[in-house]
Amino acid sequence: MDSERLVELLEKVRNEKISIPRAVAQLRHLPYEDLGFAKIDHHRAIRQGFPEVVLGQGKSPEDIAAIVRAMRRHKNNILITRLNPEKVARIKKGVRGLEYHPTARAATWIGKPIKSIGKGVILVVCAGTSDIPIAEEAVLTAMMMGNRVERLFDVGVAGLHRLLENRPRLDEATVLIVVAGMEGALPSVVGGMIDKPVIAVPTSIGYGASFNGLSALLGMLNSCAAGVTVVNIDNGFGAGFAASLINRV
Repeated sequence: MDSERLVELLEKVRNEKISIPRAVAQLRHLPYEDLGFAKIDHHRAIRQGFPEVVLGQGKSPEDIAAIVRAMRRHKNNILITRLNPEKVARIKKGVRGLEYHPTARAATWIGKPIKSIGKGVILVVCAGTSDIPIAEEAVLTAMMMGNRVERLFDVGVAGLHRLLENRPRLDEATVLIVVAGMEGALPSVVGGMIDKPVIAVPTSIGYGASFNGLSALLGMLNSCAAGVTVVNIDNGFGAGFAASLINRV
């Protein structure tokens, strides 16, 4: 349930199009529904403007399917992150209408049209093609939350001219998500060029001394460019969510 559906329900009660007991029945699972193995936060869309997102990693396909079926009853749009094709195939046996996005390694179920609520453009900038899966997770998250999202991929610092040729696109964006592995230098470069919020996403891409993204994380945390904030390693979802909140202001 979200704010829009709650208003519709209250209007129906006021206009006597639905009885009070039926309205109460629709609200009985607020603020959460206990499935035994999971407590689904149906109230989150009202509090934060977007329903609870399901982390697929570590959950069984059967448990994910049960969670999605419970969430579908509230007609909210659903995002499930960190899924592989094999797990998705098993989930689809118990859930109809699920769409898999292989590059983002995520699945979605659309219960209602996605309304555009973003004030501007979120630009997702990606250093190398190996970082694209994390960048696409950010793209999908921001799009599901009602934003216009653009991509600018493979513009890492090893070929800085590729980034500089796209300077107008950097300036036109409202908020930027910058995804990079290795030494994680790209967010500092972008942050030093523009007057917009930059959300840096370190990835676990890199050779041995990158320590599975730790080097990129520390490099971004120590950025000398003002206005750069950092999410955790490989957290494209967190970056997309934060960018969406900024883009609503």
